[in-house]
Amino acid sequence: MKSPLPDDKFRPHTYDGIQEYDKRLPNWWLYTLYATIVFWVGYWSYYEWFRIGATGSETVTTEIARIEASRLSAAKLDDASLWQMSRNPEFVEAGRTTYVANCGACHLASLRGKAESPAAIGPDLTDTSWVHGGKPTEVYDLITKGVLTKGMPAWGPVLGAKKITEVTAYILSKHKEGEPIVIEKPTPPPVP
Repeated sequence: MKSPLPDDKFRPHTYDGIQEYDKRLPNWWLYTLYATIVFWVGYWSYYEWFRIGATGSETVTTEIARIEASRLSAAKLDDASLWQMSRNPEFVEAGRTTYVANCGACHLASLRGKAESPAAIGPDLTDTSWVHGGKPTEVYDLITKGVLTKGMPAWGPVLGAKKITEVTAYILSKHKEGEPIVIEKPTPPPVP
């Protein structure tokens, strides 16, 4: 065993006959310690002080909604599954994005259509009065096939089934399941 150098100092205590050198820690070890402390302060600030990052429960809730959305997208398309989709935040947010980009021009971003602005082309989608049926599958079919006599194009070939399902879920999210539906008689288009 190598003998200690004459300038190496021992710590004053002895434990089980073992003495330790009194030396400074290596720089790489100290830099690792300091980097860990800086990381901890940043991490704690991000999640606890400023509350920028998602909490554990928020992360779990988001992940459960995503899993539920993928499960629902594989489900058979019927009224019950469309109502479930309208309660899932993943479907609703995706449907809102598609709705604003494609449907908002006629029905307005608020879904209020003519009820909010007489200049709007499309009817109000937030009330319980429907011209072409208000069941979820009827809304889905209406978006897919359109109503050319009223100026609504068939969105099926443009958007595809998944996006139409999401838009239907977004529209249904503004309604309650089982609310009374009033079917209005369609008004004839204005003659120019």
